[in-house]
Amino acid sequence: MGGFYNVDGKKLSRQYRDYLSDFNSWDQKSHAKDWLLFSNNIGSHLSLDETAFSNGDLYTILTNKKAKGKKGAIVAMVKGTKADLVIQVLHKIPLKQRKKVKEVTLDMAGNMGLIVKKSFPEATLVIDRFHVHKLALDALQEIRIKHRWEVLDAQNDAIESARNKSLKYTPKLLSNGDTLKQLLARSRYLLYKSSHKWTENQSKRAVILFERYPDLEKAYKLCQNLSWIFNNTKDKTSALIRLAKWDEKVRQAKFKSFNTIARTMSIHYQNILNYFDNRSTNASAESFNAKIKAFRTQFRGVKNVDFFLYRLITIFA
Repeated sequence: MGGFYNVDGKKLSRQYRDYLSDFNSWDQKSHAKDWLLFSNNIGSHLSLDETAFSNGDLYTILTNKKAKGKKGAIVAMVKGTKADLVIQVLHKIPLKQRKKVKEVTLDMAGNMGLIVKKSFPEATLVIDRFHVHKLALDALQEIRIKHRWEVLDAQNDAIESARNKSLKYTPKLLSNGDTLKQLLARSRYLLYKSSHKWTENQSKRAVILFERYPDLEKAYKLCQNLSWIFNNTKDKTSALIRLAKWDEKVRQAKFKSFNTIARTMSIHYQNILNYFDNRSTNASAESFNAKIKAFRTQFRGVKNVDFFLYRLITIFA
């Protein structure tokens, strides 16, 4: 805008902040860095998540799903992730309004669950299915990375051995033209996808990968099976049975990281199963976080936190 009117951009920004906007008379300015609250934006279905603004500072954000990431989306923003501080702010909303909340989607963090239980007594907690699936994918990638380090060590040993014998080391090429190190590095993205979404090259790479590392194939199938359960199960009872069978497959596979996931799911199984009531996810919160990051990038970072928050809530609250 400054360029369009041939005005210095920084000067125009200061003028907007100090004179043209209502920033200086903003009723929440005194505590904006610590918390913001918009109780009128509360609705029956909410999302709870955290995001970072600058220098790694985390904010806990409660949003209204009905607003779909537009005006009226922000219900509350609290600096930090301490449950007692967030609860203290949310309790400023009258109990009668808080009882109208019927469902809150969140991740598996213990503080998030405590916030919802203490603040919204009538709400059902729904753990986001994508957080559950991400844990499984992280465990799968952990196995791939472990094999990659093993290959790197073996390759370094082979190079040193060749040097000692005054020979030139040439890595062996696989049938698709990859070296073993490249195979493991380039397989990263295909492991995130269903097999029917693989490209022709990824399909060839997967065949070679799974022939060399059958444990990766087993772990990949566990991830895909978990995704299939969430995509194709319609009720809680069927979901409980299928997740129990998946848990048994995990125990038989004897992957340490997958066993940890299974234990975590068993602790939170009731809130995970609540997904199958309305198939609610935390996608709206993740989308809203992406909008905040894009907004931050547009202004090349956050120099004045108060003013950044003011501009943010002007659009989204």
